[in-house]
Amino acid sequence: MKFNTKTIHGGQHNTDPAYGSVMPPIYQTSTYAQSTPGGHKGFEYSRSGNPTRKALEDALASLENGKFGLAFGSGLAAIDAVLKLFKPGDEIISTNDLYGGSYRLFTKIFEDFGLKFHFVSMQDTSAIEAVISEKTKMIWVETPTNPMMNIINIEAVAQVAKKHKILLAVDNTFATPYLQQPLDLGADLVMHSVTKYLGGHSDLVMGGLVVNDKELADKLYFIQNASGAVCGPQDSFLALRGIKTLHVRMQRHCENGKAVAHYLKEHPKVDQVYWPGFENHPNHEIAKKQMKDFGGMVSFTTKKDSLDGAVEVVEKLKVFTLAESLGGVESLAGHPASMTHASIPKEERQKTGIKDSLIRLSVGIEDIDDLLEDLKQALG
Repeated sequence: MKFNTKTIHGGQHNTDPAYGSVMPPIYQTSTYAQSTPGGHKGFEYSRSGNPTRKALEDALASLENGKFGLAFGSGLAAIDAVLKLFKPGDEIISTNDLYGGSYRLFTKIFEDFGLKFHFVSMQDTSAIEAVISEKTKMIWVETPTNPMMNIINIEAVAQVAKKHKILLAVDNTFATPYLQQPLDLGADLVMHSVTKYLGGHSDLVMGGLVVNDKELADKLYFIQNASGAVCGPQDSFLALRGIKTLHVRMQRHCENGKAVAHYLKEHPKVDQVYWPGFENHPNHEIAKKQMKDFGGMVSFTTKKDSLDGAVEVVEKLKVFTLAESLGGVESLAGHPASMTHASIPKEERQKTGIKDSLIRLSVGIEDIDDLLEDLKQALG
């Protein structure tokens, strides 16, 4: 089954066995009748499993060419479950340019429980190998990274992970499985903030994991049930509905993202534009190889290079909405230093290029002329 068909049918039964419903029904129930103690039809309590959530988990696995999918109440709940695989003293290597919420969870929660994190640039795998020790248990990758759009070579990192028998996890939120499939490139685990492109309509908060290894899957299913950070059936239904148009939405996100990136690059008031599709973007050739296209996320700085200048631009936007998050059909603009990455100390932000003047755009699927006109009037 090709990808565009998988978004609609992947992992799904053609019709619901009860009444022939074409869409998986919303099973808005907390518990299930048993014919005898332990005698049930695969579901006993909705924290442990719910038919609507199961349909979503199967769809997620299908999109990533994985065998096992898990859905959670948020992307951070999914990452939290992954970190619970480890014990005090274990070490994790992460990219130094990552989502602020991931950084906060790593440093403000799990460091207190004895996990140790190393944050390194992953443009070159030698930086990863330099901090690997016998205590290293996982490498955590984002690519493209948030918000600098850095590209990490998943295949190369996978070779390092396998050589040292370390788990490789990839946050695939920005790319989505439409653009890249990390399990096929050697990763052990894929994480998604389903809130973003997979849901696609800014109307739910959810996280997902996909793995191939049954032993790893069983450990994660145990954590999912034991910790209980699951999503409800209504949100599962919305995510399933969103996934069915992922391929057509992503095609337009990529087209519009390209046009916006090129417009900004030529604008006299814009300084740097970060978009993996530019030939001079670091690791552009890797992006070309491991991604189908370059996505709808674009970050940029202005020549004014000041906090006030960035605020002035985002406040003037009319079609782009000033808001956190990304990946919805509508275009959003954000100021990472004060919004999505505010939890990262300023000196750490600046090391990776997150200046106070940086603006991040989630380019939606509106008419491109309206988006370019909006940027034109906001930049002045």
